[in-house]
Amino acid sequence: MNQLFQIHPDNPQKRLIQQAVDIIKQGGVIVYPTDCGYALGCHLGDKSALEKIKRLRQLDDKHNFTLVCRDLSTIGTYAKVNNQIYRLLKAHTPGAYTFILKATTEVPRRLLHPKRRTIGIRIPDSKIVDALLDVLGEPIMSTSLIMPGETEPLTDPYDIRDLLQHNIDAIIDGGYCGMEATTVINLIEDEPEIVREGAGDVAFFK
Repeated sequence: MNQLFQIHPDNPQKRLIQQAVDIIKQGGVIVYPTDCGYALGCHLGDKSALEKIKRLRQLDDKHNFTLVCRDLSTIGTYAKVNNQIYRLLKAHTPGAYTFILKATTEVPRRLLHPKRRTIGIRIPDSKIVDALLDVLGEPIMSTSLIMPGETEPLTDPYDIRDLLQHNIDAIIDGGYCGMEATTVINLIEDEPEIVREGAGDVAFFK
């Protein structure tokens, strides 16, 4: 049976954050709130947890998974960032964007797009996510909680528990946190490409 943690969105309880991180470290799959709705997350090095998420969302090998990072200093370990990309990321994070970048060798190959060797990078504007990443000490492998056939993330933790209780290990109830997916920007070419318009303003990238 999965656990349900009620964590305050502005003042996350350290004890509950630690319990959630322990579940991630032990190979569990969690549902957690971001600034753009709820997401599925697991340890970036855990193959079985990743496979569970792929089955749950019916994702194929071409899906761009995302590493949710706490700050810009973390990104350089997992993605190739030049000065131009760094300035762009600095101007738009934290926020409602996922950026597609060329991955470094620190990213497990199973997380990468098989041909392009890319990875999604995200820095949410969320105190709960900040607290999780601070204790975990590394990014969370993540994907939006959008079920097969749907276009928007699930929003109610109790509905999520009823629907997914046999497929996940923990849910963090952080209250309502939006229901629009991130804006996805591809930065692997010279000019940014808008892959998906979502919660983040795309005006700068047009």
